[in-house]
Amino acid sequence: MTTLVYRKIVEPNRTGLTHQEIWEAADKGLIQCWEIGRERAKEHPQLALQCSEGQLPPLNWKGGVSRKLKKLEKFGSLKYLAQWQGLRGENLDIDLATEYTLTCSLTGMLVTFTPDQSKYLNQTAEIDDDGERNDGRLTPGVSEQSLFS
Repeated sequence: MTTLVYRKIVEPNRTGLTHQEIWEAADKGLIQCWEIGRERAKEHPQLALQCSEGQLPPLNWKGGVSRKLKKLEKFGSLKYLAQWQGLRGENLDIDLATEYTLTCSLTGMLVTFTPDQSKYLNQTAEIDDDGERNDGRLTPGVSEQSLFS
């Protein structure tokens, strides 16, 4: 069984899929996150530019940073990484069994994007204690667990 999720940037967005086909298929929803990133790049060119410059801004999934925190390392979701690749206009290219580490060009924060949800779900309290903010508001903790279980 392959764990590589790959789609070329020139491929059209998929349509007509069910919730189960989008989020519970072998790609674990990464294609949907990437497609959303491509759409957001058209709607928010400044956000796309930030991502293209190596910044890791707050997005829909855990992994973004809005400022430097006391602890310079954190974990993020592969879904964040997929959306970020879409925002950058890149091919989707993620191995579901691999961790990827990126450094935010704006904050210097080191973020490891991981398939292990426990790594970033367990850090919520620590980050909230440091007061990470998004547009002046505390960044909400978005659970990677399905809301439709």
